[in-house]
Amino acid sequence: MAERLVVIGGVAAGMSAASRARRLNPKIEIMVFEKSGFVSYGSCGLPYFVSDVIKAPENLVVYDAKFFKEKRNIDVYLHHEVLKIFPAKRSVLVKDLERDKEFEIGYDKLVIATGARAVKPNIKGVDLKGIFTIRFLEDGIAIKNFIKENSPKRALIVGAGYIGMEMAEALVSLGIDVTVVEMMPNILGSMDDEINEIVEGELQRNGVKLLKSTSVVEFVGDGFVKGAILNNGVSLDVDLVIVGAGIKPNSEIARDAGIEMGRTGAIAVNQRMETNILGIFAAGDCAEAFHLVLGRPVYVPLGTTANKQGKVAGENAVGGNAVFKGIVGTAVFKVFDLEVARTGISEKQAREEGIDYVSTVIEHGSRAHYYPGGSKIRVKLIAERKTGRLLGAEMVGRDGVAKRIDVFATALHARMSIDELTQLDLSYAPPFAPVWDPILIAANDIEKKLKS
Repeated sequence: MAERLVVIGGVAAGMSAASRARRLNPKIEIMVFEKSGFVSYGSCGLPYFVSDVIKAPENLVVYDAKFFKEKRNIDVYLHHEVLKIFPAKRSVLVKDLERDKEFEIGYDKLVIATGARAVKPNIKGVDLKGIFTIRFLEDGIAIKNFIKENSPKRALIVGAGYIGMEMAEALVSLGIDVTVVEMMPNILGSMDDEINEIVEGELQRNGVKLLKSTSVVEFVGDGFVKGAILNNGVSLDVDLVIVGAGIKPNSEIARDAGIEMGRTGAIAVNQRMETNILGIFAAGDCAEAFHLVLGRPVYVPLGTTANKQGKVAGENAVGGNAVFKGIVGTAVFKVFDLEVARTGISEKQAREEGIDYVSTVIEHGSRAHYYPGGSKIRVKLIAERKTGRLLGAEMVGRDGVAKRIDVFATALHARMSIDELTQLDLSYAPPFAPVWDPILIAANDIEKKLKS
């Protein structure tokens, strides 16, 4: 009888694991249980679906369940939730949500790819209609339908992280007045003030009201949300709320099965994506990842990481010896006309870690000064004072940011020093870059500070 691989979760990590396992072992039986009605879709595209840049939800789906069955011989069960894992019996308890039936099924190897869920704060009135989180494709569909049916005029976004910024742009593009409240004194989490101030200016330029050091204490309405009361006593009239207060790993099912959790609350794994229980792997937004700069496991849930971890978990589940070496925390997002990116650690994080560092901030053109279409890019670099090793980079600008950050990400993976960074042979042509690229300008500037 063929071995059976069971995968819990069918989005980035889960389907990457299943597909990799199938490629390496054409005989193993593969079963994927997915709680929602979709697999293999790009959740990062949800703000663009809401804004109608992406017209249909199907456009975000890479492959559907039928494809995986017909082309890869992978059995995908939609609307099936795994309720419990029994490691001693090597089985899982599954609930068919459409038929309201439960059944137990055995496995030889198990991959947990349960992802993460949006944090829904414990605020009075948070369950009123018109209040949404945005994490899954169904969330995007619900928000888009609500806007179409109710024509909201005033939206409140709770949280000024990446998703809050992207949703602010999406809603403004639909003609909705937007207010963003952020309980912290700064936006964008651990990103530094020199970057944040430019983003804040972009929000203001596009009519978005930003309230920092502010939180919602109550939502009010008559079935539908009509207002929000803030911690300073101010009341806002709102008829749509997007809660972007962060996400947390769906790791409880693993914890209840005796699988070890990391300090972050996500599932602890080694570089082979193995948990502490033999034959059980974990990958994606439910699991930790090793941070190459900090030198320890962290929780940085991103689709790029999920796909890579899933591939490693799937290969090792069928007897391979793949390794996921780690991440450097690279991220980029768009807010109106700005590209905002980061990799490695910020100055705030370096300070929290007690690292002796040097930092610099420069501004330089994205293209040759005489070539049309260019604009200034602001670059911030952080380096370790004693060794000169690059620790992190942050960038913001209207042109050429998104791919330049990848140079710094590559340098972090290679543990390059600032001196090595200054020697990079980067491409040059007037439509794309000045002779001295902003990357090299920043590297040379921080090198001077390291030597002073």
